[in-house]
Amino acid sequence: MKLIDSFRDKEKVDILLKQIDKLNIKDKEYRFMEVCGTHTMSISRFGLRTLLPENILLISGPGCPVCVTSQGEIDAIFDLVKNNDVIIATYGDLLKVPGSNGENLYILRSMGFDIRVVFSPLDVIEIAKNTDKEVVFLSIGFETTTPPSAGLVKQLVKENIKNVSLFVMNKTMPKVLDFIANQENVMVDGFLCPGHVSAITGERLYEPLVRSGFACVISGFEPVDVLMSVKLLMEQVNKGEFWVENNYGRVVKRNGNELAMKLMYEVFEDSDAYWRGIGVIEGSGLMLRANYKDFDAMEKFNIEVDYSKSLPGCRCGDVLLGRIKPTDCSLFGNRCTPEDPYGPCMVSSEGSCAAYYKYGG
Repeated sequence: MKLIDSFRDKEKVDILLKQIDKLNIKDKEYRFMEVCGTHTMSISRFGLRTLLPENILLISGPGCPVCVTSQGEIDAIFDLVKNNDVIIATYGDLLKVPGSNGENLYILRSMGFDIRVVFSPLDVIEIAKNTDKEVVFLSIGFETTTPPSAGLVKQLVKENIKNVSLFVMNKTMPKVLDFIANQENVMVDGFLCPGHVSAITGERLYEPLVRSGFACVISGFEPVDVLMSVKLLMEQVNKGEFWVENNYGRVVKRNGNELAMKLMYEVFEDSDAYWRGIGVIEGSGLMLRANYKDFDAMEKFNIEVDYSKSLPGCRCGDVLLGRIKPTDCSLFGNRCTPEDPYGPCMVSSEGSCAAYYKYGG
């Protein structure tokens, strides 16, 4: 706690706010996108938006893996559960994500389907060793959580375990950031770059963004981290000079975790991926390499995903691209609440709508 306390120190926060105020060009609007859902939750939890001048806007981005998973994939999971005698192993965040007809994995579990929460992909090994059923792991996440999925596959091979497969929904960051940067009406000046992903990828991930004229600062998640990063972003924008600044050096190294990246690409390779509210982004997803296809649940169960599916009225896609704030959605706080979520941004512990609902904007 002593280490954390120093990053929540009120005196440091006050000093940073004064420095930010000094840098602030009053008639300019600063728009910074916090890519990571954990940043979004931290910013809301500590009320950081309310501490900043009104012309400095922190905008939520597509960094919540549950939120960007397509409705078609969610519905395909339910079809898989109901049409096959399988055990589903999943992270807890997916349990409350609603399908097109309103059901979720909690409901299916109450109906007797075998759905289990795991805290690590390796937990799947023990489940598989104690059953003759097929165990399907819902593999989801960005560069942070994909290496453990790769580790699971390697362990399955090592132990010659055959009754496990992965429903792969993993995505990577470079292409979606490039997509945002190349929108016709780009609505951000810079990026509060995700600390967790950066710990794996390193700093080079953001070099194309700075070459395109965006400020980039890798940030931790505590109030002092975030406010310091906002100050550093403002300095780049005011100078009109852009570079990748690492404000999370206690965790993120320039080259990231090269062993984790190597493991990830030993098992997976780049593929196209469908992002909720965005559509297909070429090369932004991952799929199992050919020599690991025996562990691919999509092929083993002949799963077909209808990517055209969407929830009528849900504006999660606009939230994920920073086009609107969660509170601008007409469903927010009435039809869509954490207790009865309609869209995934209200479900996930990293979701923008959940953060705004729990802590305010």
